[in-house]
Amino acid sequence: MHRPPFRADHIGSLLRPPALRQAYRAFNDRALDEAGFVAAQDAAIRGAIALQADAGLAVVTDGEFRRASYWSRFVERTEGLSVSESRFTFRDEQGQELSFTAPLVTGKVARQRSIALDEYCFLRDNAKALPKVTLPAPSTMHFWRGTGYAVPGVYDGPEKFFRDLAAVYRAEIAALAAAGCRYVQLDEVALAMLCDPVVRQRVTTDGSDPARLASLYVDALGDAIASAPPAMAVGVHMCRGNFKGKYLAEGGYDAIAKALFGIIGVTHFLLEFDTARAGDFAPLRFVAPDKGVVLGLVSSKSAALERADDLLRRIDEAARYIDKDRLAVSPQCGFASTVAGNPLSEADERAKLALCVLTARAAWS
Repeated sequence: MHRPPFRADHIGSLLRPPALRQAYRAFNDRALDEAGFVAAQDAAIRGAIALQADAGLAVVTDGEFRRASYWSRFVERTEGLSVSESRFTFRDEQGQELSFTAPLVTGKVARQRSIALDEYCFLRDNAKALPKVTLPAPSTMHFWRGTGYAVPGVYDGPEKFFRDLAAVYRAEIAALAAAGCRYVQLDEVALAMLCDPVVRQRVTTDGSDPARLASLYVDALGDAIASAPPAMAVGVHMCRGNFKGKYLAEGGYDAIAKALFGIIGVTHFLLEFDTARAGDFAPLRFVAPDKGVVLGLVSSKSAALERADDLLRRIDEAARYIDKDRLAVSPQCGFASTVAGNPLSEADERAKLALCVLTARAAWS
């Protein structure tokens, strides 16, 4: 019987404290040099480590405090990647929309320097809990710009692009493993978006086949983690978008469940289940026997604190489709996929992380 490495987990990003947000502004305005900026990040990360320890978590991240967004560092440090406008927009229940930027392929992709190794090493040397390193999934570098994912002439097809991209991931994961990293998480949004009929229609209109894209992205995940050693936990986090409390898509996991939940090398999935937009738990019946699931039942998009009794009831509902011993609990996403963060306070964040720990103790004591 296999299960996630922790009964209570969290996705990765945390709200940036005011001092760190000020440091970002000062650095961007050239009023703060790089050494001062790194010192501000170091201090904020030490605070984040303490926050997670106080919540009772046995896993720790650096809050993604060295990143402007969850994928920005990957783009900055990988040859052949740049930034342009996304063809999708975030939205909320009131119909408000928000545009964002996305990766653009401008040349042959290659890894010339580490992407997250320094993030891991700082955590390893400063935290008592097990460090988790997050990386954007390969589809992040392709999906949001549709058929315009690359400038003309760089790649004659996405298959060749993803082969080169997989080599970047494998080298990075191998370097992390050599440094002692035992937990890597890949953040996957595109596959979750391809569960939304509206998004699938838009992809078709753009000239792509949604089913082919889904297959391409599942294969890309498998290729990316091919170098992960058996002792490394590899989680795939599924997200429907998380930017200032807004989202990108809706729809259950049915359309991708059979292919996604059997990927070789993945030890567990961290799945968004905080609202009805994520569908029901029935697709969990397709999770391969050697894999577990972290139920993202606590919302990181709003300040309202969930009730522990409701979370316990939902864990039992999920256990109708997958053995309860293969389950865990977490927020549905990070609290700040970008520096701006979601519309809640640090006190709200602390309360939600502590709630995950308390719920896990009650559910699996």
